[in-house]
Amino acid sequence: MADNSSAEKPATDGPARDRPQVLRETDEDARRLARTLVRGARFMALAILDPETGFPSVSRTLTGTDVDGTPVILVSGLSGHTRGLVADPRCSLLAGEPGKGDPLAHPRITLQCLAESVARDTPDHTRIRSRFLDRHPKAALYADFPDFRFFRITPQAASLNGGFGRAYMLPGFDLLIPSPGITSDWLELQKDLGNMTETAEKFAANLGAAESHNWRFAGVDRAGINLISSDLQLRHEFEHLADSPQAVLDYIFATSKVQ
Repeated sequence: MADNSSAEKPATDGPARDRPQVLRETDEDARRLARTLVRGARFMALAILDPETGFPSVSRTLTGTDVDGTPVILVSGLSGHTRGLVADPRCSLLAGEPGKGDPLAHPRITLQCLAESVARDTPDHTRIRSRFLDRHPKAALYADFPDFRFFRITPQAASLNGGFGRAYMLPGFDLLIPSPGITSDWLELQKDLGNMTETAEKFAANLGAAESHNWRFAGVDRAGINLISSDLQLRHEFEHLADSPQAVLDYIFATSKVQ
């Protein structure tokens, strides 16, 4: 249960049960919302500490996720936020976009993170590059430039606001996928899904996705699957972690049947 000891106390010394509860107890619905916001984001706001001034600096960055759910960014070494991450790996990400009405009525999540550069010519880089470009194909124009690099932005803690009166605190591990699929069969599944465009259309339609065309699968992991249609992105979380790539395929084919 979240620690509410820092919550503002009322003016009167009434019973503890009468004190306002700023944070709710973090339940599975909150965890699922948090994971969906992070894994379903096409971009996020990134905050770093400016190495020259010490002040926070915020920018917008394209985001993907690694197979364990860790957010991933691709940045140029010429940018200020890259220099900031190299000087101090502490950073924050903000995910969750407003819709109609009051922007504060829509869910959002702030992550406190540590950034780690991904070395080129490693299996991690190959995997992350493939997943990122699956989500952001246009990034292939510059992803291999010498001054560009990937960072894994690992959550340490998170503050979730699910809308008015729905605030939660989560540890970083609540956003990560245990025992992620990094074996060759999982990596092969991601490639195979890229060719299953007709199945992706049916899958998206049966999930009630927004009316669009050319839906395609864009990344899969043990916890769920991403679909892309132009500027639209949909993250679908499984009810339970998939045990194998075949279990994912069975689920996709079952969900894609005409209802």
